[in-house]
Amino acid sequence: MVYKIEGFTLWNIKKLRKKIVMEKSEFYQKLCQILSQEQILCQEPMSRHTTFRTGGPADYFVMPRIEQAAQVIALCQTENMPCQIIGNGSNLLAADKGVRGVVLAFAKQAAQIQVNGNRITAGAGALLSQTAMAACQAGLAGMEFAAGIPGSAGGAVVMNAGAYGGEIKDILTRVKVLNQEGQILTMECGELDLSYRHSCIPERKLTVLEAEFTLQPGLQEEIRARMDELRRRRTEKQPLDYPSAGSTFKRPEGNFAGKLIMEAGLAGFATGGARVSEKHCGFVINSGNASSADILELIRQVQHRVQQCSGIKLEMEVKCIGEF
Repeated sequence: MVYKIEGFTLWNIKKLRKKIVMEKSEFYQKLCQILSQEQILCQEPMSRHTTFRTGGPADYFVMPRIEQAAQVIALCQTENMPCQIIGNGSNLLAADKGVRGVVLAFAKQAAQIQVNGNRITAGAGALLSQTAMAACQAGLAGMEFAAGIPGSAGGAVVMNAGAYGGEIKDILTRVKVLNQEGQILTMECGELDLSYRHSCIPERKLTVLEAEFTLQPGLQEEIRARMDELRRRRTEKQPLDYPSAGSTFKRPEGNFAGKLIMEAGLAGFATGGARVSEKHCGFVINSGNASSADILELIRQVQHRVQQCSGIKLEMEVKCIGEF
């Protein structure tokens, strides 16, 4: 039972008390020496920062500028504080119990997009869709596939995002990254070990700060027409009217996750508020009141059923963070 006291639930009162305690902590005071108070949110619901619209509170949700990120990460290392770095939250499932430690998401100041000739440089926090639109406006072709991907430039590099036959590795030139020692390095595309939904960035514990893409001159009208065509196809085939993380599973070699799920008879299959989309079976959606636990349980059941029917074990494309 949840008791209500003057418009507040007992749960909310407990959460408020914890927030006040954290704002008085020594770690919070040290964060305030690097960031403004507006850049630090205590007990911030991750449901506000993931496209699944689920997830409990992060202890500290911080939004540094690029030049502040090294200091925040160094502080976390010194204080033995866990630190998770996220992009736009479009490929994440955050636990209902929340995320302990620091969740770092770059501030709007880290979202600059610059065009120089046939090259575009995007800050880690820049939306991939906005970067693709900037390319279109500059008459640069090759990034049309990215126009509908809801992630950030930094996150897209980390997972080598792709759609409709295009991938980040096809257009990426180089990136600026921050290593564990606080050094800013420039790495060429060929050094990142980019493959299907993979890079060496997480393994080497690097943080993407900036990405540079090389494109080809084109006619703005043709580029925009291609983007509009891909947007139409996306709207027709994907359940964009529900919260989701896009494709839930990686594409099995020689097959398609959505096809295998449909053949297993799982279209519309649900657990709690989580459901396999009837429109595109490769998508697990939040039908309105799903918890992260619902979503993860549904994913596990889908994996089990598909393996029973086809012998293929589907691998999650979505990343889980927090206390599951």
